[in-house]
Amino acid sequence: MSEATHPCLRCGACCAAFRVAFHWSETDAHPQGLTPSALTETLDPHRVVMRGTYGGASVRCEQLRGELARDAHCGIYPLRPSPCREVRPAWEDGAPSAQCDRARAVHGMAPLTPGDWAVAG
Repeated sequence: MSEATHPCLRCGACCAAFRVAFHWSETDAHPQGLTPSALTETLDPHRVVMRGTYGGASVRCEQLRGELARDAHCGIYPLRPSPCREVRPAWEDGAPSAQCDRARAVHGMAPLTPGDWAVAG
């Protein structure tokens, strides 16, 4: 499947539905960390969250670019933290994903189906 037809490059629902919390050592404040610490805020002594995902009525990671359900994508994709890397889109690997389905439902989007992964012809 080409990158242009990947359903996640249109969706963005997970980036606007969940708190993205992870250990501070994943940030560039640690020698092996990747995620820019300037894009996070402190959650507790050991964890940080991506800015915009801490909570409240409106959750949207500040690194989410584009419009949900149209052209949404991550502005720091190669540097994203483990919670983002671990989200599995429904049916990408032939299995459902309750997390993906919940995020899409929050934004009034239908769940992904196996057909969403068909190669555009």
